[in-house]
Amino acid sequence: MSLIEIKDIYKIYNPGENEVRALDGVSLTIERGEFVAIVGQSGSGKSTLMNMLGLLDVPTSGEYYLDGEDVSHMTDDQLSEIRNKQIGFIFQGFNLISNLTAQENVELPLIYRGLKAEQRHKLSTEALEKVGLSHRLDHLPKQMSGGQQQRVAIARAVAARPPIILADEPTGNLDSRSGEDVMEILTTLYKEGRTVILITHDNGIADRAKRVIRIQDGQVIADYMNENT
Repeated sequence: MSLIEIKDIYKIYNPGENEVRALDGVSLTIERGEFVAIVGQSGSGKSTLMNMLGLLDVPTSGEYYLDGEDVSHMTDDQLSEIRNKQIGFIFQGFNLISNLTAQENVELPLIYRGLKAEQRHKLSTEALEKVGLSHRLDHLPKQMSGGQQQRVAIARAVAARPPIILADEPTGNLDSRSGEDVMEILTTLYKEGRTVILITHDNGIADRAKRVIRIQDGQVIADYMNENT
């Protein structure tokens, strides 16, 4: 059984004469432990597809099975519960809370999961150590570089050990050295057995993944294994 299976997914805005098909009949499967890049230019539909895969949006029509469960027509509360347990998100804009320390930012989603303080502290410390920030636990976002802030965001995404990591343009706001650091961390997570899904417009970044799915005009136009990795 595939970890992710979507069948004939459509996302249509303004149905009718002026409709926009952000996703136009997309079908694909992603297996456990894959490192997949979904690549496309602005307006291609890749962000809409990410929102579908991450349970942040629901399709106009089609089916989505996550770990064998049909999530296509679930309520917002049901989607939120599954999302919190199954998926760790990394965004281009870091999305850190400015008045919380690195450790407090990492602990926040663990609070939502109902973990006790001692366990939250342990998991957040381990996650920040994993991304090389054990010396920055008490620093605020403004006291850190962009690359360090993104590493905090990665620690936050992986602290609860979700099986899926969904990274949306994770190097987009970073210099090349910091971007390389982030890609090395994502590669390590993949090697540890996580399923890593990377959304990008950058072919060079996409080439770091084991599998590349190209999307254009809301449709998958290519899906291949990367021989260079």
